[in-house]
Amino acid sequence: MPDIRDVEIIAPNFKRRLSGVTSTIVQLIPCQIRLGMRIATLGPGLPDGLAKLTWPQILGLWRPPARRRHRVWHARRNNEMAVGILLRYVLRMPLKLLFTSAAQRRHTAYTKWLIRRMDAVIATSDRSGSFLEVPHTVIQHGVDLSIFHPPETADDGIAATGLPGRYLVGCFGRVRHQKGTDLFVQAMIELLPQHPEWTAVVSGRVTAEHTAFGEKLKADVAGAGLTDRILFLGEVPDIKVWYRRLTLYVAPSRNEGFGLTPLEAMASRTAVVASDAGAYAELIADGETGSVVAAGDGEALTRAIAPYIADPALAIAHGENALCHVRANFALEKEAKAIGAVYDRLLGDNSG
Repeated sequence: MPDIRDVEIIAPNFKRRLSGVTSTIVQLIPCQIRLGMRIATLGPGLPDGLAKLTWPQILGLWRPPARRRHRVWHARRNNEMAVGILLRYVLRMPLKLLFTSAAQRRHTAYTKWLIRRMDAVIATSDRSGSFLEVPHTVIQHGVDLSIFHPPETADDGIAATGLPGRYLVGCFGRVRHQKGTDLFVQAMIELLPQHPEWTAVVSGRVTAEHTAFGEKLKADVAGAGLTDRILFLGEVPDIKVWYRRLTLYVAPSRNEGFGLTPLEAMASRTAVVASDAGAYAELIADGETGSVVAAGDGEALTRAIAPYIADPALAIAHGENALCHVRANFALEKEAKAIGAVYDRLLGDNSG
């Protein structure tokens, strides 16, 4: 447990279930600490070993940290902004308020009210920034290159899976309409019969409300006679190794906040075909590291996947390009340093 007197930045996480925001916090905080930032998180659903404050320690926020006149409260959700406003304006705790917005939609009046009370705002993409009505800094997410990396051992190849074929194409994430899992499955049903050297895998949780959706996909695959070549893995213990086993990754979301999976795939030296949901189009160099199509357009998705399935050498070449692209532009350390610069401005601001 960190000493509250040493903590200068608090990154609350007020959601118990795993989400993209939670994943971002879990990856960023250790990196930020390595870079010298005095940061800790607060809230449920976080792994052991992460720098976490307890709720009673919140009482210590009335006193500024040892080296500063105030702290930064870095919110990523509405409820986290609301608590920050309560702590600062009602309880008069010495805080500067920062919000990171990944939303790709018009904000509600309530969210706009919250955002206007922030001292600084970060957008995770140009698109998310376009929905903000306040000054902001665009800082795209990065990926931990020490965790997501190219194949290194025999376990990182398709042979280790026992699946048929020479090449794997995959789609990872929760199995539901929003994620476009059905578009991927339909593309595989159309393409795989002509290309026996490829096998497709779907990995991700099916929640209760999406059980019927998941069962229909399996029925469609069975009806096409492809149950041995389009596999539903469910949740796997370690998704990272599956990225390394792929030759092509497909991110077919109809709707997304930011969307880290293309970066995770590219860092694993895997080419990516994606929709233009979320920030996907800002992550992929179209025609060099993969391809981008309109969200929800299943026919366009199938057409974009087809050249890679027909020519695995193209997928491999674009996977090499993807690795270079991510290393140059999307390292987690780059994101952490950019956020650190915002922290420094707020911590050095003695107004308010």
